[in-house]
Amino acid sequence: MSGNAMDVGHLVQLVPRGGTDCVYGAEATNKSKSDLILDVAIRSESLLQQLSAQLAQASHRSPANISSVASPGNAISPSTVSNFGRGEGPSDHISNAILSPFHASTTESILSWPHFGEFRSLIKESKFSVFQLENARRPLSHRPSPPQPFMTKSDIEKTIRSFERGINFWYPTMARSTAKSLKEYLLSGAVKESTRSCLALLVMALGCSSELVGLFTTKETPETHSVEIETQQRFLASMYFECAFKKIPLAQAEFTADAVQCLFFTGPLQAWSFISAAATKCRLLLSYTPSDQPPERLECLRRIFWSCYILESDFLAELSALPQTGIAEIESLIPLPGEYSTQESQSDQEQSSLYFLACISMRRLLNRVHDLLYARNDGVGFDNNQFPSVVSELGHQLEEWKDLLPFHFQFSVDLDTTKSPEGAFLRQRYLTCKSVIYRPYLTWALSNGEEVVECPPDCI
Repeated sequence: MSGNAMDVGHLVQLVPRGGTDCVYGAEATNKSKSDLILDVAIRSESLLQQLSAQLAQASHRSPANISSVASPGNAISPSTVSNFGRGEGPSDHISNAILSPFHASTTESILSWPHFGEFRSLIKESKFSVFQLENARRPLSHRPSPPQPFMTKSDIEKTIRSFERGINFWYPTMARSTAKSLKEYLLSGAVKESTRSCLALLVMALGCSSELVGLFTTKETPETHSVEIETQQRFLASMYFECAFKKIPLAQAEFTADAVQCLFFTGPLQAWSFISAAATKCRLLLSYTPSDQPPERLECLRRIFWSCYILESDFLAELSALPQTGIAEIESLIPLPGEYSTQESQSDQEQSSLYFLACISMRRLLNRVHDLLYARNDGVGFDNNQFPSVVSELGHQLEEWKDLLPFHFQFSVDLDTTKSPEGAFLRQRYLTCKSVIYRPYLTWALSNGEEVVECPPDCI
């Protein structure tokens, strides 16, 4: 998960080039305070311009340094778990895994390829763009406040466990201590008009949904639900979410970790708008973290940040010209997930952390692939003389990522059943990344038509 491989020595050499001498003991100048601020701003801008030029030369896309740009392997190696939360050195924070605006590899871009012009029947059936289809989603309308569903203590505990093993396993952002606090809050019956209440109700809604879709099985939850149980879970999930959604404006107006979690947990149900809002608030809170911030709350924000980074990148990979929140621009500055208890079982805790790291690592690699091959101005995916070597290196790094997966998540590239549902999803990610990496060969073949004899030679 390291950034661009530019050594510290190179960065140090840039400092004297600013042309600024350090003078000690000099008399104070007669300049006004605003003039001094302007001088500092001009001098800083000059230094940044020189640094940018140096970085552009150092990070020139060539086969020699692509490995350092996109390598995802270290994120899920066996030593990673024992090194959670350890910051990287300054030289690791140079290049971010960011998607270029208007990159040429969105779903919409591919559907508009002229090569598919012959398949007019397929294009005719697809009357709407991906954005139009997404935008056609029926918004949640404000209805009269529904009564809060009644659940016994055992039902509440069961639902929260469902949330932990379902949602909080795939996106481990809530500490167990917070979940326990929310359980006591619900049992007290003092659900008020507050962000805390909104978060508690969302946890219950997602817990009921986890049971409904069968994301997991426990001794208390049979593998096959009866129609009555499914209907009940669907009703409870809907009721809890309607109650929570009534309180969403409170989270939108508040800048706290609880508010960010509310927006994030609403995101999967209302797609882009809430994920964008959660990412924006999360970035702001991480930029202005008070010194007395509890470590658990800071880790919560970091995990929400990485979750938003994954989901936002997924949207950006599909839709053209989608507004960006800017979290990808600082992703190399945010530490990887650290010590954080999200599961009752220590084994589940370890598996959840490893799976989260695997998803972060894959999303970073996917962003590198999209940027290196399909960036609007300098992607090499359409240059027959450059893309073979880049594709070869990226393909090698993808295989390294696959080989470094923990045993529980390993998979074979065929129709065999995976060892776990998480492994099945990672296999899907692997195949998606592979298709994006090798797409230039498909484009090249379609562009050359009957003249295709052999693949372009590799660049050395």
